[in-house]
Amino acid sequence: MKQQFRPHRLFNGNRLIDNPVVTVENGIITAIDSSTQRPQVIELDGLLAPGFIDVQVNGGGGILFNNEPVLSTLIKMIEAHSLYGTTGLLPTVITDDITVMQQAADAVSQAVNRQIPGIIGIHFEGPHLSKPKKGVHPIEHIRAIGDAEWQIFNRTDLGVKMITLAPENVTEQDIQTLKSLGWIVNLGHSNADYDTAQAAVNAGADGFTHLFNAMSALTSREPGMVGAALLNEDTYCGIIIDHHHVHPQVAKLAYRQKTSDKLALVTDAMALIGSEETQFHLFGEAVRLKQDKLTISTGQLAGSHLSMLQAVQNCINDLKLPFEEVLKMASSTPANWINKADILGKIAVGSPANWVQLDDEFNLIETWINGQPRHCIYNGSI
Repeated sequence: MKQQFRPHRLFNGNRLIDNPVVTVENGIITAIDSSTQRPQVIELDGLLAPGFIDVQVNGGGGILFNNEPVLSTLIKMIEAHSLYGTTGLLPTVITDDITVMQQAADAVSQAVNRQIPGIIGIHFEGPHLSKPKKGVHPIEHIRAIGDAEWQIFNRTDLGVKMITLAPENVTEQDIQTLKSLGWIVNLGHSNADYDTAQAAVNAGADGFTHLFNAMSALTSREPGMVGAALLNEDTYCGIIIDHHHVHPQVAKLAYRQKTSDKLALVTDAMALIGSEETQFHLFGEAVRLKQDKLTISTGQLAGSHLSMLQAVQNCINDLKLPFEEVLKMASSTPANWINKADILGKIAVGSPANWVQLDDEFNLIETWINGQPRHCIYNGSI
């Protein structure tokens, strides 16, 4: 099936183009050229930009992936997040027992094998973390890497593979082995000092999970993991811009240091995005939504109720960052982080037609995945 679209403006991931015609055949962009009179062209108001890529998504549509690590959960997650511009995500499994990890891996393998639109791999956030910086991760499941975990890490059927670990809880050889197996290794939930964090980067770690949160802080006498994250020019950093996890001025400081090429927007979204529910359970404890904040009974943050669209709007409207740079942080930068920049995170010939249509206030008009509007992204049976 061949379609042609003419947006008022197009941001291709690098620059703005006025009134181009974008040709899509079988979900793939086959041409981008100058506007001419074409009777069958579909006119699109506003701005067309690359679809958002979220590398840290715990749930959506009312379901937490840890609680129901099955294929149907993944479909509900991408359907929920596509309502807010996400066209690709890494379903994220937080620290849990080995059975949950195995079931989650099996579910992602099914999604990848069936080419479920928008499910591009898996992110294990834990269980190889630091107990002092565990956040809401269950302490009883935090552990070193064992044989059962290595069996999962040796799998080649999971699409993009990302893991967050604390360098004080693994060896440099572990990091090197994970890299050799195709894993993107991030540091996070860690109380490591600067030297330990830097040694992990030297061993091959690619980035840092939710910068500033659940990691040793930058102080006058010890740079900590935050210092390592900000000083390493080649590493990526995810950041949660919901104004609860990171103060806006601290986020602006990170942007100035890391730039839009290395700072990626993530949501760390839990179960409630794309649903009308106001609470869910995490390891037997109620997590409640109040306004746009998720907390447990102690008042501690428990992930976020953030969408990629809201993160983009917060960066543009509140942080006053240039919108082109913000759109990069939501698309091409995470695509680079997961080594998929050749096909994802841009509107270019040969790439899937994964894009968002935004109005002049950066509100979402529509999301497309593989050339289909988001309500059509999955019509198959499980």
